[in-house]
Amino acid sequence: MKLNLTEIERVKTISKEDFYNNYVKKQKPLVIEELTTDWPAYSKWKLEYIKQIAGNEVVPLYDDRPVSHKDGFNEAHATMKMSDYVDLLLSKPTNYRIFAYNFMSKIPSLRNDFIWPDLGLRLIKQMPMLFFGGENSKVFIHYDIDYPNLFHFHFHGKKQCILFPPSESPYLYKVPHALIAIEDIDFDNPDFEKYPALLKAKGLICNLNHGETLYMPEGYWHYMKYLTPGFSMSLRSYPRNIGSLTKALYNLLIMRHFDSLMRKWKGQAWIDYKNRKALENTNKRLK
Repeated sequence: MKLNLTEIERVKTISKEDFYNNYVKKQKPLVIEELTTDWPAYSKWKLEYIKQIAGNEVVPLYDDRPVSHKDGFNEAHATMKMSDYVDLLLSKPTNYRIFAYNFMSKIPSLRNDFIWPDLGLRLIKQMPMLFFGGENSKVFIHYDIDYPNLFHFHFHGKKQCILFPPSESPYLYKVPHALIAIEDIDFDNPDFEKYPALLKAKGLICNLNHGETLYMPEGYWHYMKYLTPGFSMSLRSYPRNIGSLTKALYNLLIMRHFDSLMRKWKGQAWIDYKNRKALENTNKRLK
């Protein structure tokens, strides 16, 4: 048995009107294959280039360890000079990833390498984010705290992306007061006996090659796996839907602070409680 996944639709290019009317309004994911081919980044953005222009930057690293009550919200697990990190990526598989790195102030020259897409979304100019990973490293399934409409551009190699729309949340073992599913679930090879609700979840999948763009609508769950060493850039816009905006404000202003408080107060017992409730709540819906 496997997850119920269908390929994300692909186009080579697309007009602003077609994209907005058929994908943004309908909240439908899309891969655009040639959106970046006229960017300087298309030819320049390889890992060696990042090492050359940002080698001395000390960057935050994340691995695949389970969430701990000792960790702060999005707290890094280690740091390393970018030059050493790129050498590591190119030499062997590693679980260390760079996650949501805001490079505007750190590596300003990269701003000249890309063009802000004019596809009908008002993108937040202060928030281009970079993501790096080694071969077979994974980003556990989650959805973004601010419910953005998001463009995800991949460079140097290949990356697999599995998406689930918000409508599938009841089947994904969502952890309460969090943005993730139960971390024990291996979305490459799920244990359907332990997590039977996953059989009902209907998702989408694509492999992104160098220079390709994935559009992810508001609140979509995403699981990412680097098939080769590489990196990606995300550009985001505020949610259009009032319901998504309300959820984003709740997450930012209430949920994450409540969760941090409970971690400090209850410790690991709070994490364990949330995972138990995720399992109980999801399996209860099946009955």
